[in-house]
Amino acid sequence: MIDTNAYKHVMGSFPSGVTVITTLDDDGQIVGLTASAFSSLSMDPPLVLFCPNYSSDSYPVLIKSKRFAIHLLSAEQQGEAYAFAKKGKDKAQGIEWTLSELGNPILANATAIIECELWREYEGGDHAILVGAVKNLILPEQPVAPMVYCRGKMGALPAFA
Repeated sequence: MIDTNAYKHVMGSFPSGVTVITTLDDDGQIVGLTASAFSSLSMDPPLVLFCPNYSSDSYPVLIKSKRFAIHLLSAEQQGEAYAFAKKGKDKAQGIEWTLSELGNPILANATAIIECELWREYEGGDHAILVGAVKNLILPEQPVAPMVYCRGKMGALPAFA
């Protein structure tokens, strides 16, 4: 049997980026969640994956919507990371966002944005494994420093040109 605390400590020792995944609900309101479980999956076809907790209030909306935007957060977006990590509605209150040409809610100042359509869903214990077919890529005009998460803390890496 694996000790839960030891497992969390070991997994938390692996640095990762921080993402916010957004979509719209039936009322046209922004819904989203923060996830560090994100990865590129395939080049042909272009696929990415992320793993939301089944208990997330955003999970059923993401499944129903079948489209979403994955924001690779910049170091200046800790507010967005914490806002979308909490439960409940109005996560985006005070956060600047617009609609993309594909109809996804887009947050300002990310290091990159990947717009997707839901391709497949798989079971992964207490998390779903959602695979997105990449439909559009958005990069900022100037590179910004990416956010990194490790051992329960968020920090910055220098911007890479």
